[in-house]
Amino acid sequence: MLTDKEIMRLANGSDIRGIAVEGIAGENVNLTVEAVNRITTGFITFLAAQTEKEQSELKIAVGHDSRISADFLKKAVIEACTAAGVKVFDCGLASTPAMFMSIVFPETNVDGSIMITASHLPFNRNGLKFFTKLGGVEHEHINIVLKNACVAEEVYNANGALVEKFDLIDLYSKHLCKKIRQKLNSGDKPLNGMHIVVDAGNGAGGFFASKVLEPLGANITGSQFLEPDGHFPNHIPNPENKAAMAAIQKAVLDNNADLGLIFDTDVDRMSAVLNDGEEICRNALIAMIAAILAPDYPHGTIVTDSVTSDELTTFLEQDLNLHHVRYMRGYRNVINKCIELNLAGITSPLAIETSGHGALRENYYLDDGAYLAVKLIIAAANAQKEGKNLSSLIEKLKYPAESAEYRFNIVDVENFRAYGNEVLEKFQSHAIDKGIEIAEPNFEGVRLIFKGDGKDGWALLRKSLHDPNMPLNIESKYKGGAKKIADEVKKLLNGFDKLDISSLSEN
Repeated sequence: MLTDKEIMRLANGSDIRGIAVEGIAGENVNLTVEAVNRITTGFITFLAAQTEKEQSELKIAVGHDSRISADFLKKAVIEACTAAGVKVFDCGLASTPAMFMSIVFPETNVDGSIMITASHLPFNRNGLKFFTKLGGVEHEHINIVLKNACVAEEVYNANGALVEKFDLIDLYSKHLCKKIRQKLNSGDKPLNGMHIVVDAGNGAGGFFASKVLEPLGANITGSQFLEPDGHFPNHIPNPENKAAMAAIQKAVLDNNADLGLIFDTDVDRMSAVLNDGEEICRNALIAMIAAILAPDYPHGTIVTDSVTSDELTTFLEQDLNLHHVRYMRGYRNVINKCIELNLAGITSPLAIETSGHGALRENYYLDDGAYLAVKLIIAAANAQKEGKNLSSLIEKLKYPAESAEYRFNIVDVENFRAYGNEVLEKFQSHAIDKGIEIAEPNFEGVRLIFKGDGKDGWALLRKSLHDPNMPLNIESKYKGGAKKIADEVKKLLNGFDKLDISSLSEN
């Protein structure tokens, strides 16, 4: 039987993450069938309290991505549900955003949903994401679920009468098709004449080609890795992965496509490639989605994570007449800030990370890669009618000349959060003593502004969201500037004996 400590260690921000199968040397399975069964019971207890319903009155949808551990973990989830008398919609292969929509769609109208996924992590990992009518659960809710799991016993009851198979992806795809048809207002096949390729990385996103693009008339020739395969044999299903991006760029160029779309494993993130092979990710993706939204939300506020470029801020505020709030990393953080602003009467249509997590106010604040793709496709179709290219939306966006990222391990693993706070406090103090400007407002870590001497740019030192390390991001407007900024940062970090900054010396 798992210990309480073992169960609590499965928390990963607002998700559950663990090792579900053997496969990588030195890693022991900790996301066991027992763990998933008990954690599901913990979620049922949490959901019953939140909805003020008896457990036997609850309806829960369950879905999964293409991982090799999906089937036996889903069985553990469903048996815990049926043991509690919960009505289950078994949605099979699904995307994370679709699982939230199972709460919204009248055809399902469930009280909560469980997605079995570990996003882009290696094939032997898996995890659980939970949704309620309020959206994705928060970190504090995960702690409640896990504490409930600690006192729960394993319960198994394969009561098929309480389980209904449901093709959620088909319903969700029709929902996306309807959005595109309504916006383009040009018949049943508004994408006729458009050539769009999709790279699903053998994750759960292959449906977008066959169930969204093809029915709308698009040519999807050249789409690749659409078949679900939890070993991910072609490349990691992660838009930030260089090999993955190179694969979709090649597919676009080889097939003379108008647009390429690439999704992560559970389709809550995406990036794109234009017809000339130019990748639209990180700052460019944020800028493009913001440009699409700007006419409908004049002077609206775009919330991003902390590592976006100064050049993006200039584009958003000077070229699009929007406002930019650079907030903390973590998709739940940017989404919650966006919600907070809207509740305060400040129009904020978009919360988006450089990782490709993007949530729109108009779409339930749901980080949905497929919905972002829908916005891009509508814009691309309209641009094509005018004889333009999507790139025209961001032709004024500038980019830093250089950028770099480092990760400094904290040796004191047991106390890494407290030590990280100490480092940040002293780092800022050292910078002030040296006369280096501190960026304000700043919501995460310490962001330094450098001017002159060929190193105009910035450096951001922050704590990792979950791990015992401290990331450092650097950008400069000049070639050679990133090295000069790194040298300055190194001087400020000398003397921290529990922080390994050796990587700064390697450049």
